[in-house]
Amino acid sequence: MPRPRSPLLSVDAIVSAALSLVDSTGDFSFPRMARELGVSQAALYNYIDNREHIIELMRGRIFSDRTHLVTDNLPWEEALRALAREYRARLVGHPRLVPLLVTQTIQDLAVMGFYEDMATVLGNAGLDASAIVPAITTVDYLALGSALDLTAPDDAWSAPDDRFPALSLAAAHLKTREERAEAAFEFGLEVLVCGVQRAVARADF
Repeated sequence: MPRPRSPLLSVDAIVSAALSLVDSTGDFSFPRMARELGVSQAALYNYIDNREHIIELMRGRIFSDRTHLVTDNLPWEEALRALAREYRARLVGHPRLVPLLVTQTIQDLAVMGFYEDMATVLGNAGLDASAIVPAITTVDYLALGSALDLTAPDDAWSAPDDRFPALSLAAAHLKTREERAEAAFEFGLEVLVCGVQRAVARADF
């Protein structure tokens, strides 16, 4: 069979090229993707509408194989923890994508499923409807911020021990950015769970 005269092009190939560029450089562009794929820039527009379209497709890619968590029989605290941890797990493999994801409205249905599940869990917990979106947004802060922290230096502070002894002692317990990001996420998640518990308890009086 004769070889094709030009490289095979598809939406999937374009998304792969864009995600590879983001992972390595923190951004992407149509000219750079075209060079990576060995095609003309004009050829990309036969498959992709614009930059925003690609970002949403990259969002969909990292959540594409999501398995729906069965949380119906779990206490709401455990269900919320499980959802938040799975959400974060999808982001930590592509931390440099996070700044691009937060710039536009979410449309991907798999991602929307996470938010729907969290809203359901929080509603079942008894949290007032007006507090559900703030609680979900706090999960966003935790998951997105924890993933983004993986792009930071291992040493978050350059603090002379003699001037900042408390901070230096505390920082010594977490040696790497991965340890810091994981610990901060888990700490924040427990603070959130406790906050929801208190809000529900106040509403019960």
